[in-house]
Amino acid sequence: MPVQQLYLLRHGQTDFNVQGIVQGSGIDSDLNARGREQAAQFWAAYKDTPFARVYTSKLKRTHQSVQRFIKAGLPHEAHGGLNEISWGDREGTRITPQEDAEYARVLEAWKAGDDHARLPGGESPAEVAARQRPFIELLQSRPADEIVLVCLHGRALRVLLCQLLGYPLSCMDGFEHQNLCLYKLHYTGAHYTIRNFLDVSHLAASS
Repeated sequence: MPVQQLYLLRHGQTDFNVQGIVQGSGIDSDLNARGREQAAQFWAAYKDTPFARVYTSKLKRTHQSVQRFIKAGLPHEAHGGLNEISWGDREGTRITPQEDAEYARVLEAWKAGDDHARLPGGESPAEVAARQRPFIELLQSRPADEIVLVCLHGRALRVLLCQLLGYPLSCMDGFEHQNLCLYKLHYTGAHYTIRNFLDVSHLAASS
């Protein structure tokens, strides 16, 4: 079986990112000017990569991050399983572990192994992982797609990396991310290996 190359990309910057406001699956924000610039930089660096297919979440910020690839005619599929985690009642607000005791408690519970903890009205990492599994099965059912681009979200990316690499979800914060960062994985049909970790070299031109 050929090695499948998986390019996992976090979406570009939004105004909510700059303001420190939680977006989640319920906030369908657009990229800001810097996010659009990041998307253009990624296109410039990878436009000649022979991607077989592009996957995004159902949220605009992922579509906009890879819009040039879609417009170039690459097959594109949007999957709700790739949507960001729902932060429930806190979406659209500015929360930090320093300012919000409940948010801090949930983050600590995740690190301690309680992947069913959640904010009120929100999702748990276990639920995100469950809705991602059909997408993982879809990827693995298409071995002929040798190079694949997937654009998703920060927390969803962490959950997906844990699942692909066989780590418990309590390890997800070990996968750092920033806007328009890239993780590259290889899949042999038996297991995934990570080849690029938090790669932002494509943003170096004007960062």
